[in-house]
Amino acid sequence: MNTKEYINNYVTNGHVLKWIGAMKELCNPDKVVFCDGSKEEKEHLTEEAFKTGELIELNREKLPGCVLHRTAQNDVARTEHLTYICTTKKEDAGHINNWMSPEDAYKELSEYFRNSMKGRTMYVIPFIMGVPGSSMNKIGIELTDSIYVVLNMRIMTHAGKIAADALGDSPDFTKCLHGKAELDYDKRRICHFPEDNTIWSVNSGYGGNVLLGKKCLALRIASYMGRHEEKKWMAEHMFLMGIKTPEGKTFYIAGAFPSACGKTNLSMLIPPEELSGYKIQVVGDDISWMYAGDDGRLWALNPETGFFGVAPGTNMKTNKNAMLTINRDTIYTNVLLKDDKTVWWEGLENKPEKGLDWKGDPWTKDMKDEDGKPIAGAQPNSRFTAPTSNCPIVSPEFSNPKGVPVSAILFGGRRARVAPLVYEAFNWQHGVYVGATMASETTTAQLGAVGVIRRDPMAMLPFCGYNMGDYFQNWLDMGKKLKNPPKIFNVNWFKVNDEGKFMWPGFGDNLRVLEWIIKRCEDNSGAEKTPVGYVPMSDALNTKGLDISKQTLDDLLSINPGDWNDELKDIKNFFEKFDRLPGEILEEYNALYKRFDFD
Repeated sequence: MNTKEYINNYVTNGHVLKWIGAMKELCNPDKVVFCDGSKEEKEHLTEEAFKTGELIELNREKLPGCVLHRTAQNDVARTEHLTYICTTKKEDAGHINNWMSPEDAYKELSEYFRNSMKGRTMYVIPFIMGVPGSSMNKIGIELTDSIYVVLNMRIMTHAGKIAADALGDSPDFTKCLHGKAELDYDKRRICHFPEDNTIWSVNSGYGGNVLLGKKCLALRIASYMGRHEEKKWMAEHMFLMGIKTPEGKTFYIAGAFPSACGKTNLSMLIPPEELSGYKIQVVGDDISWMYAGDDGRLWALNPETGFFGVAPGTNMKTNKNAMLTINRDTIYTNVLLKDDKTVWWEGLENKPEKGLDWKGDPWTKDMKDEDGKPIAGAQPNSRFTAPTSNCPIVSPEFSNPKGVPVSAILFGGRRARVAPLVYEAFNWQHGVYVGATMASETTTAQLGAVGVIRRDPMAMLPFCGYNMGDYFQNWLDMGKKLKNPPKIFNVNWFKVNDEGKFMWPGFGDNLRVLEWIIKRCEDNSGAEKTPVGYVPMSDALNTKGLDISKQTLDDLLSINPGDWNDELKDIKNFFEKFDRLPGEILEEYNALYKRFDFD
């Protein structure tokens, strides 16, 4: 590839070239390659990665177009404590974020980047977050010394010439610099400079830290943009799905859940036989950008073009549509490699006798550690990167530059006792409070003491790029712009009985709850008012064909004042950490307290 030829072909933006020149001088690569997004380029880079060992080719017949990548063993997940929001004023980052001054961050990271690409190639990847032609689009340029990053960005974004053409001569682009450097954990930093529209990530090769269009731009930087741009909007950690009813009407639902609460599985669910007339259409499984439409409704689009999903636990029972999505043109990261050049992970059927584990070491199915526990073949956070277009139930509106109108927003968490199966907020302001107080409880010894409450407002705690009190205010302000706002609900698939067993079957049967939700979006029937919100009447949920007793259903929908008294105390302690908490949030707290009449 001839660098000069590539520049002359499609990158003529003087602002871009000046910035690239400065970063080239800092990182000192042997050469600079401008990625155009072509099929030929993908083939060339893939073959080059096979030669260097950065990628391993998989079985062409069983997994066509699929490859395997192994990260460094100290580099297998997002490193939140090494992730920073770098604003001039510390209070603008808020207490939820690690903060570093821009001056200090640029100084420290410049030393890590200096000459870090000597002997390597710097790849230039222009990319669009959004849908081509959408007014919501944001354009970034990522510089990286990793072919793995290039190939992932090609799946997750509209990358190459299409993005450079969309940018034109504008200076308005996110400047993204990534370098593997030494993969030194102690020098790993993922720094966001929202005031400069810049992201620097160094000493990591793991996708969540280095695919800078994803969490870094599409959530942290974009959430800041949504708050500060003239036309306010919201960047949210939400799936986006369509539900087409038997009558042919489609409702779009967005939802925010903390990790391990089934966000991806819900967005791709398969209806139970009794609700087979419903059709599920996935728009996105992770990120939604939302804005007030001219019609007074909330509209949303998925700014990504791929799935970056967790492999362990994914199988034909938990998520058949995901399995059908990842059987071609997929990048697998840190999974087990079988002898036939296919892959496996914990939770997948047909456990192999042997293979090479995620570190590349020999593995057998009966291997145990010193405590007698099975040794995993795949890393617990192993991943797949696959094109959204592969999904058999992708929405026909996936590429609509306007997005889709949102009828309902779901918040949820993993709660053993407190939250009922589902309840509806009284109004938008109350719904913002519900999202601001959402939480999950730890469930295993690996996470510490069982039952510890971890609050994660709107599932954005690790991803909000500015002060979260201001973030809540942005939500409240958005509601004032909407003549027909979506209804807001809280769901909890994880309530347990006295024996500690889940009472709700989950998976495809969650559609029974979604059916009640979309009916509530059309009328006000089938619910009773409780202190926490509107809860379904016991006969309002479709339980046909479901082996569940009336007593269990009543327990699922019950509200225990004692549990909620403890909940309010915990929420009060949580709110005391905020320095810019909107008054409306405290109003909702006090109103809930009074509805329970705890005084």
